[in-house]
This record gives sequence, structure tokens and C-alpha cells, in this order.
Amino acid sequence: MSVSWMRPTALDNHQGTYLLLDNHQGTYLLLDNHQGTYLLLDNHQGDPTVFGNLKPAKEITDAVVTAIQSGKFNGYAPSTGYVEAREAVARYCSVPGVAELEAKDIVLCSGCSCALDLCITALCSPGQNILVPRPGFPIYKTLAEGLSISTKHYDLLPEKNWEADLVMLEDMIDENTAAIVVNNPSNPCGSVFSTQHQRDILQVASRNKVPIIADEIYEHFVFEGLEYQPMASLTEEVPVLSCSGLTKRFLVPGWRMGWISIYDRGNVFDKVRHALQSLSQRIIGSNTIVQGALPTILVSTPKSFFSDTISQIQSNAKMSYNLLKEVPGLRPVMPQGAMYMMVGVDMAGFQHFSSDLEFVETMIREESVFCLPGKCFDYHNYVRLVLTVPGEQLREACTRIASFCSRHYRAATTASITNNDVVVYKQLSNGQASPEMNNGSFLGMKGDDSLDANGHEGPQDTMSFAKVPVIEKGSLVSEIEAE
Repeated sequence: MSVSWMRPTALDNHQGTYLLLDNHQGTYLLLDNHQGTYLLLDNHQGDPTVFGNLKPAKEITDAVVTAIQSGKFNGYAPSTGYVEAREAVARYCSVPGVAELEAKDIVLCSGCSCALDLCITALCSPGQNILVPRPGFPIYKTLAEGLSISTKHYDLLPEKNWEADLVMLEDMIDENTAAIVVNNPSNPCGSVFSTQHQRDILQVASRNKVPIIADEIYEHFVFEGLEYQPMASLTEEVPVLSCSGLTKRFLVPGWRMGWISIYDRGNVFDKVRHALQSLSQRIIGSNTIVQGALPTILVSTPKSFFSDTISQIQSNAKMSYNLLKEVPGLRPVMPQGAMYMMVGVDMAGFQHFSSDLEFVETMIREESVFCLPGKCFDYHNYVRLVLTVPGEQLREACTRIASFCSRHYRAATTASITNNDVVVYKQLSNGQASPEMNNGSFLGMKGDDSLDANGHEGPQDTMSFAKVPVIEKGSLVSEIEAE
């Protein structure tokens, strides 16, 4: 095992040729507005603005108007961003006395997905690997494989509120591991790691001298009674690249404003800074109008805006959980933050369906409710609910889901199903079912299926209230949201 934080040649990827990833290829679900009787309740998109019930604060939009009217931000900015904007982000992301940042530690990007792209490219070389969570945001794999970098999974455990399996995490590290990706709060799980659990992850990284890429786009998006702690604030040794932006917390995903915060330790990231500087020139900087508004947005957005948004999401989470936990065949896991809830599906009881994908496709056809199957997150026999939907529409969606399950669910009779806590949650690192699950009859796992490299969501036309025709089996290929 290498004793150096940086793996050999890991910093040379800013030179050479890159693969162009087309986020808009593939087969899409076509909705016919002229057939059927049900309105589609679209619960798959991670865009909080789709339904119009969650809007950015007036202070946020006013700051952009002021930036436009000033006439100062119509030209090109430095590729890493205006100094004033980077200083504002540095102040916003600093933890006083613990993890303080300056403008030189910030790289502005075109959204958080762009930030992740730059970090993976700067830290990794072809033939190396990164560790990513399962279930997890599929863009990590998409970005890595486009650079001939492999991904290795470490499991998140639903019976522990989706904490990382620390033993598995450490077992996955080898001499080619260039970074550990940690997503907190989590998409798709809606989990929020405790301070101690983050310290435990950092200890694994420290023992093995592996840097961390922290996907913190849902920073501070935690429910009442919980606390968000930036990962970099909990270590004096492990170097961290933190990726975040305005997308989720400020409810402006289309503005494409993200950033990388470089939390260096022992000047390990000297060459990484140079690599990120070079890579940022590929997009010639992020949106200059929003950069001009950043200093105001980050200090003037009222706290009540954040608390009101979180209150709506938390209320929806409680309602959905309380409704779905009573539905035979479903096992929701109550989230702690972000915008999502994962719901376990007892596939042994839904014997007519071969997979969570077929379960979701049939539910669209029969009930016009569209959730993402766990397959999209490399975690079978779950579905993901989006909690940003207006309350009454979400309640109607849960009612339809319950109706669908009541028609199709037949409780399994084998002895292995009686211990429901074990049956629902136990999963081996290779994706196969454990013996406690009757050789997989409950969860129906098929091994290491994964989302197509072009399968992550991006900007798309919402069809939230289209009427749905019959959908041919296999026609559904989901897009997972670009942060």
C-alpha cells in the first residue's frame, strides 16, 4: 500500500484528450397527452423547481437583476471565477478557526456536476479507481468511466440510516484507489451522517492515505434536530475537495453555479490546484451574471427562506413515510435531510414482477405514478421518492402507490420472510443475496447491474401532468438529475 496521499501519475490528467459525454442520448419514456384517464404524478426528478411550489427567495433573484443592470458582468471572467465571487464563496464555506478558506482555494464551476468532473479528472488517471457509495448518484460512474477510471462500491446500510459499511469501504481500497467519494447529505437516501460517522470515514482515509471528494451539494439541507458538519472541518490530516453550489439549497439548479473548495493538508494538493486551474479553462469559466450576484446571494438570503424550504420537505417526508409504512410489501426508510426517500420493495411478494424496474414501469402504466427504480442507483428492490412535490400531489401519489400494491402484493410464506428487518436490509458487497434471504428470493438481486453511462438525469421538459398510454416493457430508461 502506498504511503503517499497521491497515487502515481494521478495529477497528469489535465493534459491529453477527453471523451465527450452526451448526457442526452438514450431512450426516453414518451407520454401521450391524448390517451388514458389518469394524470401522471411525476416523482422522479430531482429538480426542486419543477412544480412551482418551491421558489428562490426574492433576495436571490434581485441580486441577479442588480448584477445584470450593473453592466459589469457581460464579458468573460477568469476561468476559475471572479476574485470577488470566489472570496464570497470562501467566506461562506469556511469554518472559522477550523477550516478557513481564501479565494485561491475556490474554483467556480458550471454546477456541482462540473465540479465533480474536474475533481475526478484532476485526482485520477486511467486505470485507477475511485470508491463510490451504493446506493449512490450515478454520475460518479459516468464521469469516471469516460476517463477510463473504474468505480468500486461501498455499501450504505439502510438499517443504520444509510451509514457507510466501514469494513467494506476499507476492504475496497487498493494501490490504485485515487479517491473516496462521500455524498452527505445523500442522494438518493436522504441520509445525514453524524459527526462521529464522518470521523470514522476520515480515519479509513487517513490510514490508507486516500484523499476525499466530498459531494456536499445538499449542505445544510437537514431536518429539524439534526446538524450538518462539513467533512473537511473534521480533519487536520486528510485532504478534501468539497463540491457544492447554489443548485439545491438556493433552489436555482438551472443557474449552473457550483464550486470546488480545496481543503489542503500539508500542501498535498499543490499539483491538484494547477490541474484544476488548467481544467477550468475547458468551460472558460462559469456563468458571469450569477458570479456577479454571488456575494449578495450568499450573505443576504434570509434564514427564514432556508428553514421554510426544509420545513416543507420534512413535512412531506413524514407524511409519505407514515402512509407508505402501512402498505404491505413496502418498507420506507425515513430520511434525515436532502429531498429524497428510499422505499424498499418486497419483490418476493410482487411475484409478477422480475425487477424493481418492471415494478416501476407497471405502476406508471396502471397508476400514473413515476418513481425511479433502485436500479438507477445500483441498488435493487428499492424505489426513490422525491419529496419536493406539493403536499397534496404527494399524498395522491402515495395513495395510488398503496392501491397498486394492494392489487399486486401477495405475502411470501417462506420462513425467511418472517424476519423482516434482516430480509429487507441485508445485502452482500458483490450485490448477491445472502443466505438469510432464502438465496435471494426476497430481494431478487441479479448481481452487478448498473445504470447505462448515458442514464443520468439532465435538464428536461417536465411532463408532470401528461396522460399515460400503455408502455411497452423495457421502454423506460431514466435520466438522473445533473446537479
